[in-house]
Amino acid sequence: MTATYTFDVFSSLDGYGSHSGDWGGYWGKQGPELLDRRLALYAEEQRMVFGANTHRANAAMLASLPDEVLDPWVARMRDLPATVVSSTLKGPLDWPDATLVTGDAVDIVARLKEESAVPLRSHGSLSLNRALMAAGLVDRVQLTVFPVITGQTGVGPIFHGGADFDLELIESRTLDGNTQELTYRPTLHV
Repeated sequence: MTATYTFDVFSSLDGYGSHSGDWGGYWGKQGPELLDRRLALYAEEQRMVFGANTHRANAAMLASLPDEVLDPWVARMRDLPATVVSSTLKGPLDWPDATLVTGDAVDIVARLKEESAVPLRSHGSLSLNRALMAAGLVDRVQLTVFPVITGQTGVGPIFHGGADFDLELIESRTLDGNTQELTYRPTLHV
């Protein structure tokens, strides 16, 4: 039996994964339901999978913030075992339980899916996850859509340059009255 792989990503309505503006974290739209939901998602045993850029960004952010100001789900994510796929990083990594793996991401994640006793989850890591989706290794895309349009300040178009997919909606919920969490099963569109 293979482990389920979830590509978990935050997005503006216009498809950007982050911004260069003065919106703040979560585009300033976080609320108690969102934060509780995130903590529940990360409470389960699972293994995180990150690419080099996301690992660098997360490690820098977490190093600059004291634990008491971290959202509980972020602290939990940091404490989960992680595999970092990179050809540019050198160990040891500044992450409590991270394993650095060099090689082809598709081969690495295919092997992880076969060997892991727990589900796999990746938060961010856009280019890594676009490649994994094209290879058919992503079982779920969990898209949290914040009620903003970042036409001027959007950074990191989530699916730009990726393959075409048909999506089957398998779960949806509204958090704090205006943020949508949509979970899809992707199928390569041929």
